[in-house]
Amino acid sequence: MAHDGRTSEPDKRTLRRALLSVRNRLTDDDVAVTARTLAERALELPELARARTVAAYVSVGTEPGTPALLDALRARGVRVLLPALLPDNDLDWGEYTGPDSLARVRHGGKMALLEPSGARLGPDAVTDADVVLLPGLAVDAGGMRLGRGGGSYDRVLARLERAGARPRLVVLLYDTEVVAHVPAEAHDKPVHAVVTPSGVRRFPDA
Repeated sequence: MAHDGRTSEPDKRTLRRALLSVRNRLTDDDVAVTARTLAERALELPELARARTVAAYVSVGTEPGTPALLDALRARGVRVLLPALLPDNDLDWGEYTGPDSLARVRHGGKMALLEPSGARLGPDAVTDADVVLLPGLAVDAGGMRLGRGGGSYDRVLARLERAGARPRLVVLLYDTEVVAHVPAEAHDKPVHAVVTPSGVRRFPDA
């Protein structure tokens, strides 16, 4: 259900703070073990088994880890696209060809990101993806995703809609981040599935 933005944005900020507080208590070992399990669970998805191109991202800090999954997809022959943050918070894309194809980039005072170091393919490259792996902090019972609030993936989802592209949208999370309700606004769109260490949950109404 959509909410007035004046109500949902403060609610989102409160929920983000609570979720990030829990993530920040995770150890490197916690993150590494979870990353391996997440990769195993995600690779069981039929959507990823059929995919020729997957738009993903490189996890940083205590985010649910993606490196093992990126390498497994590439080993399957999947073309993996990774984002590069633009000055206006939109995303460009580049191809992942292994750990050596990543560069650490710091955008202003933000956390350093690992971005593709090769040729930039343009923001519209994401429309070629069969599956888009979205970062997030939570997803609720209706498949509504809570992001970090920067708006980058809102732009990605709007671009996909304008292009008539219909990739499967999948979020990788910790088990505790599947919650009862995420405050939503009119432009927010549900995802198709969430992968956590304990398994996969699908949202048929997405």
